[in-house]
Amino acid sequence: MFATMGALGLAPTAAAAAGREAPFRAPRPGDFHLTHKAAAKVVILGGGIAGLTTAYELGKAGYDCTVLEAQNRTGGRNFTVRGGTSTTDLYGHQQTARFSDGQYMNAGPARIAQWMLTLDYCRELGVPIEVFTNENADAYLYNEKSGMTAPVRYRTAKADVYGYVSELLAKASNQGALDQDLTADDKERLITFLKGYGDLGSTLDYTGSERRGYSVVPGAAGTPGVEYGGPPTASEVFATGVGRYFSFEFGYDQAMLMFQPVGGMDRIPHALTGAIGSRVIRTGCVVTGVTDKAHGVTVTYTQDGRARAIDADYCVAAMPPNLMAKVPHNLGSDVQSALLAITPSSSGKIGLEYRSRWWELDHGIYGGITETDLDVTHIWHPSYGFHGKRGVIIGYYNTGSNADSYAPLSPKDRETRAVAAGVKIYGDKYRSELATSFSQHWRQFPYQEAAWHSTPGGPDAPRYNSLNDPTGHVYFAGDWLTYMDAWQHGAFASARKTVTALHTRVLA
Repeated sequence: MFATMGALGLAPTAAAAAGREAPFRAPRPGDFHLTHKAAAKVVILGGGIAGLTTAYELGKAGYDCTVLEAQNRTGGRNFTVRGGTSTTDLYGHQQTARFSDGQYMNAGPARIAQWMLTLDYCRELGVPIEVFTNENADAYLYNEKSGMTAPVRYRTAKADVYGYVSELLAKASNQGALDQDLTADDKERLITFLKGYGDLGSTLDYTGSERRGYSVVPGAAGTPGVEYGGPPTASEVFATGVGRYFSFEFGYDQAMLMFQPVGGMDRIPHALTGAIGSRVIRTGCVVTGVTDKAHGVTVTYTQDGRARAIDADYCVAAMPPNLMAKVPHNLGSDVQSALLAITPSSSGKIGLEYRSRWWELDHGIYGGITETDLDVTHIWHPSYGFHGKRGVIIGYYNTGSNADSYAPLSPKDRETRAVAAGVKIYGDKYRSELATSFSQHWRQFPYQEAAWHSTPGGPDAPRYNSLNDPTGHVYFAGDWLTYMDAWQHGAFASARKTVTALHTRVLA
């Protein structure tokens, strides 16, 4: 049997034994021919990315899957807001988006790194993608708490911070401060690097250059351009705190190029839903109980106010763990304590639609993110619809206490507060050109109540063994059981892991 599993790509391989993840092989109908087994019946709790992927991959082999989703749509936290989208949060705030045709906001995930499984599924499902501008030299940095009275371009701040850090390191090396760590040749090579990296002169002084930007852009003959004036002092630059933002671009999950589906992130669950088939997915189904039995599992739920039940051979719980912990079950205290140990995180976004794309026209900003120490935290310029008539700016993407402070406010008060912050950076058009807004706060969103989750100790900690391994006939799946929580990549990876384990068990 083990040899058969190996031939099917379902048993541990030498690569896996060496610490490398084995390539995923989707189940297929032919797998059952060698084992004389039959596909099982599987009920999947949650129609987010993990749940949909589980049904999609198992469906390739003919499994009889049923997805129970509490909301009236699939996708979970993959949620794109368009004109007509309506929500009611746990505070009772009701909103209906009034975005114009072609305009939208990705209220949940909004970007995809090029190494992520998410792109593999976009390719397989035929979801077209386009570049998401995660970093833009012409976006702004603004730290009011550090005494800044006006925003500075990302390129300008970066040139100054890198320039002064390079100057200090080069001079320290020249003065012998690094003699115990570097040979004479090492020092020479380091200084050569720092001259280029920080744009230093022959005296190793940083005095600024075209890297800082131009007040008059170079043009035709007679217009050589006017560079910004000399930089502030090193002390003044460091005091602004702008240097804290530059590590962002080195993050493995944040480095360019990044991508987004054309037309909105929800094109992914839409494609998955279409590939799975409407017969498999039941929306408006709120799970009320999970009972593992000797030869299967029973799940109870309500739909349209009526209590219902479904029996299956196996269950895959792909619900948020904070909500699964509230569902009565007989899976034991280890499962319950593990679910309770995983803590939900807060995050919020507001989409601001404008009558004109003034950030392009007046500021020359095409996509990218403005960073600030104001409570809006991140302001995203749209990476689609360039040179169009209208556009939607993400007026805040905040987390933690900043997100929690906005959540209790009415949608109109959230808008007022967010716009007041943006005016400090962009000027009056941030208010005068505003047409409409829509805000989303995930800790107060029904059937989610989390933007993502923190798994203390990591998903491989012993306390989560009962979630990584099946309990009876019940399996778990979700980004929170991976090292890529908060990313769809994590949900895809977890679903694949669960599908492989369940399929191997059925074949055996």
